[in-house]
Amino acid sequence: MFSPEGPSLRELAVQALSSVEHGYDLLAPKFDQTPFRTPDSVLDACASALARIGPFEAGLDLACGTGAGAGVLARVCRRGVTGIDFSAGMLDVARRAVRPPGPAVSWVRGDVRALPFAPGAFDLVVSFGAFGHFLPRELPGLFAQVHAVLRPGGSFAFPVLAPPRPTSPAFWMLLGFDAVMRVRNAVWRPPFVMYYRSFRLGDVRRELERAGFDVHLETLPEFGRRADGSPRVRMIVAVSRKTGPVPA
Repeated sequence: MFSPEGPSLRELAVQALSSVEHGYDLLAPKFDQTPFRTPDSVLDACASALARIGPFEAGLDLACGTGAGAGVLARVCRRGVTGIDFSAGMLDVARRAVRPPGPAVSWVRGDVRALPFAPGAFDLVVSFGAFGHFLPRELPGLFAQVHAVLRPGGSFAFPVLAPPRPTSPAFWMLLGFDAVMRVRNAVWRPPFVMYYRSFRLGDVRRELERAGFDVHLETLPEFGRRADGSPRVRMIVAVSRKTGPVPA
């Protein structure tokens, strides 16, 4: 699962027994050598899809980690790219490692549930692999924050993988991982929020629409289709409505 340059079992155990913020500070130097980083193939496919929709002016990488998404934004944004994350360790790695050609890139340490940006500051917001760190009840507030910093007509985009079927080993591996995390959080503090099966497309789409977005699904053809014909990977593109959120 991990390359020789990746974290050891002991390092992962220490991380898992920490808070999310401190755990990722510890993991940051070796994060890009783990399966937790979004693969380049997914990043490239999203960049191609966004290029067909764009161009954009200013872009924000939400929960940017070591900055993989900033490279995607640099390909499709003309004016500027910003990455925000609450882990100082991850941002330190991003500052050293990510220097894409094109617009200037800035890094901000902050909580994405309280974005420190002016209303309408961005034309595009992306996120890669971060949603497992938010409980379902946190999504409405998170999406409202994204809606606030997007200009009317701006886009919020992120990839979604088709869920594994119950007959596949991946389904049971993810189920087991989530079960272990729930037990860990029941007996240990501080909690470490990282769940792979709580991000359901139907729920996400509904909350995005309530937050004031029109939601579209873009197939990423690079990954083909499953046996039933459904796409293996899609990208959600949520476009900010001028009329604002839908009343609850």
